[in-house]
Amino acid sequence: ADFNYGADEYDAEGNEEPKALPEGSETMPYIDESPTMSPQLSARGQESGDGVSPTPTDGLGTGGERDAGKGLEMRKLVLSGFLASEEIYINQLEALLLPMKPLKATATTSQPVLTLQQIETIFYKIQDIYEIHKEFYDSLCPKVQQWDSNVTMGHLFQKLASQLGVYKAFVDNYKIALETAEKCSHSNYQFQKISEELKVKGPKDSKESHTSVTMEALLYKPIDRVTRSTLVLHDLLKHTPADHPDYPLLQDALRISQNFLSSINEDIDPRRTAVTTPKGETRQLVKDGFLVELSEGSRKLRHVFLFTDVLLCAKLKKTAVGKHQQYDCKWYVPLADLVFPSPEESEHCPQVHVIPDHELEDMKMKISAIKSEVQKEKANKGQSRAIERLKKKMFENEFWLLLNSPAIPFRIHNRNGKSYLFLLSSDYERSEWREAIQKLQKKDLQAFVLSSVELQVLTGSCFKLRTVHNIPVTSNKDDDESPGLYGFLHVIVHSAKGFKQSANLYCTLEVDSFGYFVSKAKTRVFRDTTEPQWNEEFEIELEGSQSLRILCYEKCYDKTKLNKDNNEIVDKIMGKGQIQLDPQAVQTKNWHMDVIEMNGIKVEFSMKFTSRDMSLKRTPSKKQTGVFGVKISVVTKRERSKVPYIVRQCIEEVEKRGIEEVGIYRISGVATDIQALKAAFDANNKDILVMLSDMDINAIAGTLKLYFRELPEPLLTDRLYPAFMEGIALSDPAAKENCMMHLLRSLPDPNLITFLFLLEHLKRVAEKEPINKMSLHNLATVFGPTLLRPSEVESKAHLTLASDIWSHDVMAQVQVLLYYLQHPPISFTELKRNTLYFSTDV
Repeated sequence: ADFNYGADEYDAEGNEEPKALPEGSETMPYIDESPTMSPQLSARGQESGDGVSPTPTDGLGTGGERDAGKGLEMRKLVLSGFLASEEIYINQLEALLLPMKPLKATATTSQPVLTLQQIETIFYKIQDIYEIHKEFYDSLCPKVQQWDSNVTMGHLFQKLASQLGVYKAFVDNYKIALETAEKCSHSNYQFQKISEELKVKGPKDSKESHTSVTMEALLYKPIDRVTRSTLVLHDLLKHTPADHPDYPLLQDALRISQNFLSSINEDIDPRRTAVTTPKGETRQLVKDGFLVELSEGSRKLRHVFLFTDVLLCAKLKKTAVGKHQQYDCKWYVPLADLVFPSPEESEHCPQVHVIPDHELEDMKMKISAIKSEVQKEKANKGQSRAIERLKKKMFENEFWLLLNSPAIPFRIHNRNGKSYLFLLSSDYERSEWREAIQKLQKKDLQAFVLSSVELQVLTGSCFKLRTVHNIPVTSNKDDDESPGLYGFLHVIVHSAKGFKQSANLYCTLEVDSFGYFVSKAKTRVFRDTTEPQWNEEFEIELEGSQSLRILCYEKCYDKTKLNKDNNEIVDKIMGKGQIQLDPQAVQTKNWHMDVIEMNGIKVEFSMKFTSRDMSLKRTPSKKQTGVFGVKISVVTKRERSKVPYIVRQCIEEVEKRGIEEVGIYRISGVATDIQALKAAFDANNKDILVMLSDMDINAIAGTLKLYFRELPEPLLTDRLYPAFMEGIALSDPAAKENCMMHLLRSLPDPNLITFLFLLEHLKRVAEKEPINKMSLHNLATVFGPTLLRPSEVESKAHLTLASDIWSHDVMAQVQVLLYYLQHPPISFTELKRNTLYFSTDV
């Protein structure tokens, strides 16, 4: 195959920002030492007699080839991508060295730009690094160009790793080099001009002759490079047989590189020591927890302690490194003086500033994306430093959500006139606090004032006595907690009774997904009744879910009650309830009927769960006249079309009136509507267009998903599935780009054209994310398994695996689709030219 290799880190505009240190930071820039290892997937043989997927000539991932041949091809892909990025790295080092000679020449004149000492500091070890890499490149290049099974190059990587001492010297000097360059820029205009625009040569095959890059950006390159070399070593080892002469050499090089990265990244983490204080004498801690207090107009997270005779509101003090953590008392109210305002008084409370829903939703999406990144890193045995960094980011986002989502007021009054306001996210929690306080107030309590010493002792005891140690965010949860259910939950919402008066009623269904709840389905409004009979069935996709919530609302048609924030009518919650999804109880083939009781209302519903491997069974249709369960090549040939009619019509309808629908493709359509559309498409019903225009848009979106799910073979084919899994696990961006585009080119034409057609549609849906709340990541989560999940023959091996491997597989399927969704537009004609399509902005 004739591969043209993408160039890594080459930005045509030269706009690449360095991962510079924040102002005043004392630490070295963090070097990412996290290899992304792929799940070990065995190459599966091609099913014979298929006749749909032609065997590509270039041989990556084709059926029947030996693993050795495939490993050889993958090694070449990895090396070629690395070589292209190595060429750019050498050009970058050259650009950095270019001003050094003239600067040195002026240093001894009467008007030096920089002193010799400054030059030595700024360009320290650059010449040595350049020579090491030039020699490495010149030795490796001919080997890759004359590639065959006898080529060995492990000794080159081993030699490169043995010279990392030069990098150690560079890294130790990096911070001072940056500071010196910055100082010299401020004090010398000539040097400022030089350092702002260094000219970097473009790669040999590039149209761009030069790009301008700052000195600061170029000084970061060597730090970035060590990580890149380590990732490439991981990828090479993965595709090198253990008996190959290169294997021990590459292993040695990887060991040296990893040790080097660890030595740079070692950070002493001062362990927190617990404080020991005497217990409060007769007081016992009854309840404690984190609540949001509205204090002087802003939200603050407090730790509230309820003792037998006092409510104490505290915050954890910021302490210096190595000091004991302590609580700082913000206020306390003796329970004898504590009163709750009556409902009438509560109504006159000042307005609480509520964060708009879409901002909260956006943050949930961000958390969801980071969470799947963490799972991916863990599954791929990612370096713990990278996982920690992602968790830190997730914690910050979850903390923001925790602070800003609560909106239910919980007011505490002190008889002496002072009042305090907490905001809670659930009424359930508010009633728990209130009941606990009222129960203690039944005892004979004395009013009192604590002396400063008593207050200090009581506050000091909080640290030792507290029962809630961590802020309630998912990033604080243990890794061994239940991963939840993956698959499809079928729910029929039957009816409800127990309403005191007639109302317009509907229910919504929520499940937790990656740690937070999302609304997945909504019944129609049953008007003017005390006993609504919905009898509607929904299919809800579960992604690590543990609970199902049913909320019952009264629909408000009163235009005067419009919510000023987002112009939507606010409906009143009549009741809400939650049940745990117990994997043992739920996983039966039969419907399981249940009742949730909420505020005197009983909602009847039935549910059954289908695990992902059962629900995504791809069983070919017995009739070959329809479209569901029929091979895509058969359908397009019969229709004389490039993309099946069902795909074009559903997408056209969604784009016409569903592109701004909140949760499009995520919220289930009514199952009976989807079945009606399926039957109409299968029968080639002449009224199909009228049906589509009248049908609920979520049912149309559900029909499209069902079509892809019921294909006898996934759209991205069984044959290429192992190669997609390996391609997405490559760490080097250039190699990944080559591989992923090469795989698309290997797809049969009907599959490829349909995939590109769907891809562009999903990108248009995501453009409306501010309105429809569907990001590229959300869409990839919905469609990834649908388009990639292998057919039953292919997936038998999976059925015995544990659910975490499952979710791990699903993660990889989501990542494959996300890769293409985030990629610049891909055109069929570009792909079909035998040059590899690539983006230079990696």
